[in-house]
Amino acid sequence: MESDIPVRGTDAAAGATGATEATGTAGGPSAAAPGGAVRLPPEAVELYGRITRHETLTPRDEPVLARLVERGLVAVDPDLPDIPVALDPQEAARRQLDADLREMAARAARMAAIPEDADELSVHFERAKWRAGRGSEFLTEPGLVNARIEHAISQAQGELLTAQPGGPRTRDLLSVAMDRDSRALERGVSVRTLYRDSMRDDEATREWARVMTGKGAQFRTLIGPFQQCIIVDRRTAFISDHIVNSVPSHAAWHVLDRAAVAYMAEGFDQEWRRAEIWHGDPRPSDVAAGARTTRLQREILRDTAAGIEQRITAQRLGIGLRTLSKEIGKLRELWQVSTLAELTYCWALSAERLIDDE
Repeated sequence: MESDIPVRGTDAAAGATGATEATGTAGGPSAAAPGGAVRLPPEAVELYGRITRHETLTPRDEPVLARLVERGLVAVDPDLPDIPVALDPQEAARRQLDADLREMAARAARMAAIPEDADELSVHFERAKWRAGRGSEFLTEPGLVNARIEHAISQAQGELLTAQPGGPRTRDLLSVAMDRDSRALERGVSVRTLYRDSMRDDEATREWARVMTGKGAQFRTLIGPFQQCIIVDRRTAFISDHIVNSVPSHAAWHVLDRAAVAYMAEGFDQEWRRAEIWHGDPRPSDVAAGARTTRLQREILRDTAAGIEQRITAQRLGIGLRTLSKEIGKLRELWQVSTLAELTYCWALSAERLIDDE
């Protein structure tokens, strides 16, 4: 493994080592021995020789003199700065080698500690990943899906959110769910379930909702489609398969990523806020029979009430803007209003908004 920390070279010939330098004197290149070891430049060797002969120095020698002092080859007495003293190069080399060896030993010790530090810190990092979740797992076997769901709900401590957009469940399945959810309610878990509005017509589901409402569970119904999911404590979730289309319909994803689960829980809350409270009472039987609007008009009204642009509504329904405008005109005549705001208000008060066209 290469390090980006500069390594000091060894000056074997001169008996000293030093940091790699690009220049000797100002503008002068360093001499480099084969293998890349940094050598003293010729002018430094020449100046060292002059110092040993006690020759007079000039101001131009100061940069090179500083180089020799740094290498421990020359000493300067502050009281006699003009008379530098040459030191034993062999002794200077031993001192420099000792210093470099200590530095290398310290660096080797730091390098040896890196894996141990990484292993120790990884424990905390893995715990943080566990707290955030471990991604998602694809489940194909129905028995495994049910077992995972049952285990997760049995461990619930705060909240259980269930969105069931499908058809009614059998009484046997509702009985199993009643025992499971009742135990959760006894532990103080908040249980909220979202159904399609058409479930108000199913006798078994109505009975289930009445009994569980008495135990503290909450139910709401929503007209129109929504996504199926089970969210436990906003930490784990189960959703239908939306990626692998070649598997059976009972396949599911067990989502463990905390951010993804929190996002799904927020989506559930948005659907919950616009849904109708339900305590198990049946849906009025004469709503659809006495409808004054067509299915197309109801789709337009639902999008209008939701603030969706008419252009997008027309694209979704596969009609032109002119056709959509004509239908809105018919609806204004039906309720005797002149603005979209008035039309939306009348729709909100109309029993026909309870018609589930799906």
